[in-house]
Amino acid sequence: MSETETRLQIIPLGGLGEIGKNMMAIRYQDSIIVIDAGLMFPEEELLGIDVVIPDISYLLENKEKVKAILLTHGHEDHVGGLPYVLKELYVPVYGSKLTLGIVQGKLKDNNISTDCLRVVRPRSVVKIGPFEIEFFRVSHSIPDSMGIAVHTPVGILVHTGDIKLDQTPVDGQVVDFTKLAELGEKGVMVMFGDSTNADKPGFTMSEKVVGNTFEDLFGRCTGRIIVTTFASNVHRIQQAISTAQKYDRKVSIVGRSMVNNVGIASELGYMDIPDGILIEMEDINKYAPEKVVIVTTGSQGEPMSALARMATADHRWVGIEKGDTVIISASPIPGNEKLVSKTVDLLFRQGAEVIYEKGMGVHVSGHASQEEQKILLNLIKPKYFVPVHGEYRHLMKHAKLAESLGIPRSRIFVAENGQIIEVGKKKASIAGKVSAGKILVDGLGVGDVGNIVLRDRKQLSQDGIMIVVVTINRELNQVVAGPDIVTRGFVYVRESEELIENAKEKVREALDICMKRRISEWAVIKAQVRDKLGKHLYEKTGRRPMILPIIMEI
Repeated sequence: MSETETRLQIIPLGGLGEIGKNMMAIRYQDSIIVIDAGLMFPEEELLGIDVVIPDISYLLENKEKVKAILLTHGHEDHVGGLPYVLKELYVPVYGSKLTLGIVQGKLKDNNISTDCLRVVRPRSVVKIGPFEIEFFRVSHSIPDSMGIAVHTPVGILVHTGDIKLDQTPVDGQVVDFTKLAELGEKGVMVMFGDSTNADKPGFTMSEKVVGNTFEDLFGRCTGRIIVTTFASNVHRIQQAISTAQKYDRKVSIVGRSMVNNVGIASELGYMDIPDGILIEMEDINKYAPEKVVIVTTGSQGEPMSALARMATADHRWVGIEKGDTVIISASPIPGNEKLVSKTVDLLFRQGAEVIYEKGMGVHVSGHASQEEQKILLNLIKPKYFVPVHGEYRHLMKHAKLAESLGIPRSRIFVAENGQIIEVGKKKASIAGKVSAGKILVDGLGVGDVGNIVLRDRKQLSQDGIMIVVVTINRELNQVVAGPDIVTRGFVYVRESEELIENAKEKVREALDICMKRRISEWAVIKAQVRDKLGKHLYEKTGRRPMILPIIMEI
């Protein structure tokens, strides 16, 4: 068997050059394993799109070769795409108890069987085809996070997952440094490193810093306290509850996703919730303001989130009152800055005191900064290094960091989604590309909205629509009714009567040309109307509304 035939293929399908939708395929001969299946939230230009998931056409083309999906932790950008993937590709899914607890709820919501779920613990070893998979504990902003070592015929691969080197984690579960050093001693062929904070110098602060900040703030606040964070940040929610108990306050969890996650984490033993401390949100007003803490979703300013609805006085049970203190215990995901700023402004307008500044210690990252990344690289000592999980600038910064530690640039791959990294026992290289990109989810539709639909939505949002209705007698070759014009989002008709009349005249001119030439194809007539009317409207208004001619025949 030749060297080429026995080479291992590593194919990132998401998470490179972007924040979110993390997914990576590892293939050796006829066996493929997949690490993570995440989603990302849409950017502003993706109008109407709910979520974005990775393109898995490569996996579907090799369906019979896919043996398992391995999960590093329970955040949306690592497990959110799983229900969509399992509908097409039902294979065993391995992950920690909490990760699979979160996944189980998602699968039930999508009427997918949970028989595929396999719970593993740190230091567990699973044999899948030619791969021996070893899981190890890491610290992140959600409990039960794990990294993955894949023992393959060409060498060991180490995927750190999302990681930080928290020396004083809330749950006391420190990164498995011993296992990392052990793997480094054995010799690691390829390391995949979390690049999210590759542009941040120093060390990432411990999660316990936030607990200390909560203690200080809760001790000073005389009114209600509203804490918002990511729904999956179980450690942060736990610290808010523990601090509330210390100051004799009741806690109400608000927001469906947060209620679900707290329920799962509590049931599985990852949270310690004292008896009687939780209250329903409809009972909040039965207690004095100084006796209440509300923990809610909405840290990213999402328009339909609980906090955003409180800020606009649109929440059924909770309104913002003068004297409330709102603690935003999260940093904005890139692209969400405007939404968060708007929410903060609205909260101030309602009379709340809002604590959101970076220097206040109300949030720490779940990702390693540069000094921690150096420690990981020095412990694992990989022959080849692939930065993952980050925008392109993060990947480049991480690559330069690895180079500064002595890894030759020729052995560092700043790859793109879909590129195939081929690894042999002697060398590794980029060898081709597979289909990879974004699949857009809109309502119940998966992948049915593409560039043309998005372009139309953009045009509608910018310049509106003009509908032209005409009735034609084909036998007599003449217009018998219309043109009638209806507009939405273009001009206010009552104040633009002259413009509309002129538009009708242009339509008549276009139709007269078609009638004289005895053009009978509807498509040609519609194109003529669109062309003539479009030029006229742009000359008069500088706008390009979508023009939709409707021709009826009698």
